[in-house]
Amino acid sequence: MPLPYNHTSYICPLTAGDVLEDNPVGRLKVFVYELPSKYNKKILQKDPRCLNHMFAAEIFMHRFLLTSPVRTLNPEEADWFYTPVYTTCDLTPNGLPLPFKSPRMMRSAIQLISSNWPYWNRTEGADHFFVVPHDFGACFHYQEEKAIERGILPLLQRATLVQTFGQRNHVCLKEGSITIPPYAPPQKMHAHLIPEKTPRSIFVYFRGLFYDVGNDPEGGYYARGARAAVWENFKDNPLFDISTEHPTTYYEDMQRAVFCLCPLGWAPWSPRLVEAVIFGCIPVIIADDIVLPFADAIPWEEIGVFLDEKDVANLDTILTSIPLEMILRKQRLLANPSMKQAMLFPQPAQPGDAFHQVLNGLARKLPHDRSVYLKAGEKILNWTAGPVGDLKPW
Repeated sequence: MPLPYNHTSYICPLTAGDVLEDNPVGRLKVFVYELPSKYNKKILQKDPRCLNHMFAAEIFMHRFLLTSPVRTLNPEEADWFYTPVYTTCDLTPNGLPLPFKSPRMMRSAIQLISSNWPYWNRTEGADHFFVVPHDFGACFHYQEEKAIERGILPLLQRATLVQTFGQRNHVCLKEGSITIPPYAPPQKMHAHLIPEKTPRSIFVYFRGLFYDVGNDPEGGYYARGARAAVWENFKDNPLFDISTEHPTTYYEDMQRAVFCLCPLGWAPWSPRLVEAVIFGCIPVIIADDIVLPFADAIPWEEIGVFLDEKDVANLDTILTSIPLEMILRKQRLLANPSMKQAMLFPQPAQPGDAFHQVLNGLARKLPHDRSVYLKAGEKILNWTAGPVGDLKPW
């Protein structure tokens, strides 16, 4: 068995990069459009489960901005414009978001703001941001092939997208997007904290699906086969505590583990990444070309381990060959409260949290280049582009 690494005895005070601790207040002003409640609050009233699923950042970002000191009620002095649309709050009985109405809903909201205010038309959205936490962001589909086929909603081509999906060279991530962590309930996780001096006696930990028989009966498509390879190679390895069962001690177990696997599923991201950072478990990221949350502020290369999907069969050799000094260094960095804070959307908001990291990302894009402002009568976006079904009224 591996050494029971203790995650506190070697900790010394560390500070995250200056960027991680930036204070966005005073660096930007955001105007929040007041939309009819059918775009947000009424949708949530219909299904309160939306407050707890991994896509809930769109709801909490709205609530945060309404009371944030960066909010301005004067649109003439705004640097950024925010449109609060809850596009993922349409859930199946099992709690999975259905994205099929999302494009029409988003188009409807944009038509509304472009008709009632002059600000969208000045830039066709280049100084607007939208929170789109679907599996594949503003491509609005949970299957990658269909998402790629759809592409990003044409009306959002100039806007800044704040999204959980991040993969390099992918049609569903456009340049300039801000990649955020998925929502994980802060209070629920904090309720499961165990004493810091608890030894880390589990070497590798993972709970979740290895196959998705319902949606991928032949195998190989789900997680591009990476999860299946983990199971087939390591299900009997004593260093690996892996299973499809989700125990009530899941959060406690992560705090007893040295490495937590964060493989791709249908999309490259998952809440495991947030959970691993919060619980000080070194994330083992198995998702080729993933773009990680707030990558310009969080030193992912220093706190995590990256493994190419093709190398999963060598996972045990790779992890056991990492020097103890490097493991301890990663654990020290993970113990930094700033690192953990940046991954959470707490209620109420706290300095340095994910809300503030989004604002920092927006502030770093200022000032807007003069070229984003259109000349009189100039049009760039095509309002009739996209699948015919998306053009129907919402």
